[in-house]
Formats: sequence, C-alpha cells, structure tokens
Amino acid sequence: MGFNSFTFILVFLPILLFGWNVFNKLEKYTVADVFLTLMSLYFYYTFGVEFLLVLLASTLGNYVLSLVLHVSEKKSNIQTTIKVVGVLFNLSILFYFKYLGFFIDNINALTGATITAKEILMPIGISFFTFGQISFIVDRANGKAPHYPFLSYLMFAFYFPKLIQGPIAFHKEMIDQFQDSSLRKYDSDKMARGLMSFIIGLSKKVLLADNLAKAVNYGFHYTYYLDTLTVILVMLAYTFEIYLDFSGYCDMANGVSLMLGFELPTNFNSPYKAATSKELWQRWHMTLSRFFIKYVYIPLGGSRRGKIRTLVNVLIVFVLSGLWHGAGWTYVCWGLMQGLLVVWDNLGITGVKELSDGEGSSKKAKYLFREKPLITLPRPVGTAITFTMFVISLIFFGSQDLNYVGAMFNRLFVWTYPGFLYKTAENLKIPENYIFRQLFTQLGKDNLVNSVYVATFVILIAISGFVMTRKNTKEIVAETKFDGKTIAGLAVLFIWSFISLSNVSTFIYFQF
Repeated sequence: MGFNSFTFILVFLPILLFGWNVFNKLEKYTVADVFLTLMSLYFYYTFGVEFLLVLLASTLGNYVLSLVLHVSEKKSNIQTTIKVVGVLFNLSILFYFKYLGFFIDNINALTGATITAKEILMPIGISFFTFGQISFIVDRANGKAPHYPFLSYLMFAFYFPKLIQGPIAFHKEMIDQFQDSSLRKYDSDKMARGLMSFIIGLSKKVLLADNLAKAVNYGFHYTYYLDTLTVILVMLAYTFEIYLDFSGYCDMANGVSLMLGFELPTNFNSPYKAATSKELWQRWHMTLSRFFIKYVYIPLGGSRRGKIRTLVNVLIVFVLSGLWHGAGWTYVCWGLMQGLLVVWDNLGITGVKELSDGEGSSKKAKYLFREKPLITLPRPVGTAITFTMFVISLIFFGSQDLNYVGAMFNRLFVWTYPGFLYKTAENLKIPENYIFRQLFTQLGKDNLVNSVYVATFVILIAISGFVMTRKNTKEIVAETKFDGKTIAGLAVLFIWSFISLSNVSTFIYFQF
C-alpha cells in the first residue's frame, strides 16, 4: 500500500487522521501514540509480514542496546563496546538482506568457486530505517541522545511517512515533536498545506514520473538497439523521472506529516538549479548527505587531516553512497563519478561567480588548493555543465550492468540513427493522447500516430524541465494563499492524478 494507491487515499489516510485528531482532542495522548504506532506497523505490514518481522527485530535490538547503555551509563568501556556492537548489528542486517548475494557473486567471480545462496527478499526501505537506527545508537553511545521511553522510540522507528523511502530523520528532530503537546492541536492551516503538498507530490509521481518511466524502462532494457537521439531523450527523461519520483514521494510524506501536525526534514531543494556538483549534493537527498557527513566523513577526519586526506574522505563517502543505493558495481561507479566531480570542485580549477547555500542566500565557495578558482564561469553555464554531468552519471545508475553501461556510452558518443525512437515512444499510450491516436488511426495516418508518441515524449520532458525551473514544493506550499482559484486548481490536479492511479507503480527508491 503506497501513498499512490486507492486504499491509502480512500481508507487508510482518513482513518488515520480521524483517529489521531479525536484522541488528541480528548487529550488521550498515550492512546494517540499507540494508535499512530499501530497504524504505521499496519502500513508496513501491507508490504509483507516477513518485512515487518525484520523491522521489529531491528527496532527491538537497538532499544535493548540503548537500555544496556542506560543501565551502565557511567562505564565508558561499555559505551564504546555498545557503539561497535550496535553499528555491527545494524550493518549485519543490511548486509544479509541487501549485499549477501552481491558479495557471493563477486567471491565466485574472483575465486572460481560455485557458492550458492537462496534468494533473499530485501525488505522495503531497509536502507532508510537501518540508517535511522544507526544514527540513534551512535548518538546514544556518544552521550548525545537519552534513553527514550519505549513508546516514543517505537513511534520514531515505525513512523510510516519516513519509513520506506525517507527522508532519513534523526531521532531528536522527530521525538521532540512527538513529545510536544502543542503540535497535537488540530491546525486547519497545517492540514491545508499538508494536503497541498500531498497533491503536488502525487501529481509529480503519477502524471509525470510514471509516464516518463514507460519510455525510460524500455530504453534501458533495449540499450543495444538505441540510437544517439533516443539515448539523449531517454537519459533526460530518466533524470527528470528519478527526481520527480523521489521528491514526489517526499512531498507526499511531508504532506501527511503536516496533516498530523509534524514536519519532516527537507530532502530536496531544487537540486537541478545547482551550479556545481558540490552544490548539487547540498540540495539532493540532503538527509543522506548529512548522515554520511556526520557519521562517516567527520569520524574519518573530515577536512582536519590535510588537503589530500580531505579529498580521499570525500571519495570514500561517495563510493559508500553509491553502494548504499544498490548492491552492484554500476552504483559504485556512479558514486565514484559523483565523488570525482565534487573533488574537482574542491580543487578550485573551475568555479562559478555565485553559489547558493541551499537556503536561497549566496556565499563564497571554499577551495582546498586555491583562494579563487582558476577559471570563473557564469552561474547559468555552471548549472548547465553540472546538470549535463549528472545526466551522464545516471547511465551508471540506471543500467543493468557494466556491459549495458558501455553500450549506452557507445551509443551516446558514436552517432547513429536507426530510428528506434519510434519504438521507444510507442510505450507512451496514455489517456492524454488517446483522442489524437484514435483520430489519426481512423484517418489511416500511421506516421502521424507515431508522431503523437514522439510528441508526447518530448512534451513530457519539456514539462518536467519547466517544473525544475520553478520553486520547489516546500516553497510553493509555504507561500500559497488559499483563494478560490488555488483551491480549484488543486482540486483539478488531484482529480486528474487520482484518475491516473489505475496505472499504479512503485517508487524507484523503494528498492533501496
């Protein structure tokens, strides 16, 4: 049961909001907490009872470790031991379900062995909830987190809006909100803005991302048949799809949280407006970036151990980020490429006239080896280059294996045009172009029917590109005044999106 399903919208969400608000109105806060926790567990249960058992084991295991720390809080040797045990406990769960098969395959390839392992289903969102647990147990062992009441920790661990696809919320920023009774009062403004965020996210997912995916998935499957123009369009479509899909989910998660009275941390801040790769990663999947900075980059020494070590630490973080996204060498290569691009930015060979700090203001960039960049580019040029390099890097991210990566690069840089664009675009048989398809079919104009598919493909890419140049959802929601025109527009957008739910698909980041 995803956010983009009839069951969630028509049944789960209304029951959740009704029960939550009634219990809080009656000041039955403990009952409200239990209700939200059980609803969250049921939400996750719909993806599979075996997945729920993994989540329960992970959560209870971490809470027991926290309890041990609580009992022996004055013994520093115990603190260190529990931190190591806690990290290994969480990583072992992640390794078994996500990386064991990849590990065995590589052992077999290197040694010629024939080790086999039964197929293991990976729990939905395991990377997200595991990193949330790691952040808690490390902070707990370092004395930066209290031993929370059992119910408060369960609420944090199971809180369904962030559970399966992030954002990766830290314990304090959520539990502090859960314990603030003032946030439990019904707020019509928060309800309206939460609903608006949900509708915008839903439309980004079902009207744009899902339709783009039809051509994108076909393109990546038939990589060896693609021509250069089709590769360019497929990669542009994939770049927009992956952002619209992931940020659309986050918009919906933020919307549901606002309707409950809470706020999730921001995960996207118009990343395709970034003028350098370093800035892009200050705007893209921001909660993953801050996790790696806090729990990997800084413990490795950050920028405190010399300039060369700083660059090495950056590369380590990005390789791990690539591996976090998937158990495959394509993801590792993608992470390495992004890391090298950020290293390039840190060298100061090229730079832009103005950088954004991710909150709308400007600041001067910091370079490791130069006070000023050797070459200064206008910001629009930097943005174009950064976007292009990100598009190219996603060839690694979306391809089945490194052979497909090589084929995609070959077709991108060695010009061919066998006309495979029509076959790719034919996947876009969507309700929005039905009338034109039927009209030209009745007229016997098959070539024009093909043109409808191609035009639909190009229009979807163009609309997605236009959306990227606008303010992000959080900004739009914060600035909106709910007049009649706005409400009517949201109603139309919701109905259009709701009708499109007949073609429900999962979110890309569910697999991570």
